[in-house]
Amino acid sequence: MKNIKDKIYDALCAVIENVSDAYPTNWADMPAVQLTEENNSVCESTNSSVEEKARVRFRIDVWHTKSTSETALAVDKAVSALGLVRTACMDAPEPNQQHKHKVMRYEGIICMDSDEVYWP
Repeated sequence: MKNIKDKIYDALCAVIENVSDAYPTNWADMPAVQLTEENNSVCESTNSSVEEKARVRFRIDVWHTKSTSETALAVDKAVSALGLVRTACMDAPEPNQQHKHKVMRYEGIICMDSDEVYWP
């Protein structure tokens, strides 16, 4: 397992002020971004069971009172610069209908002996 969540968090904080790994609690401060690590698993190992590569998948939720588009573009640019690939991007229904909500997913494979991230 290789942890790159901190790097993604830092990249997001460079473009958005309200970033958290929890559901937003401060709805007055929009846009809000939530970062969730959905998967971090062994992708490749040697015969001696030493992990050489890890597969990661992150979910990034974007909320805004008006439009999520500008924030989603900034998120995509920041996360893609780390080598992760956007595998999904969709509008999500929001029950209170006071906010716009977009869900984005990013995936990549990380080499354990370096921080190189790539897409197969």
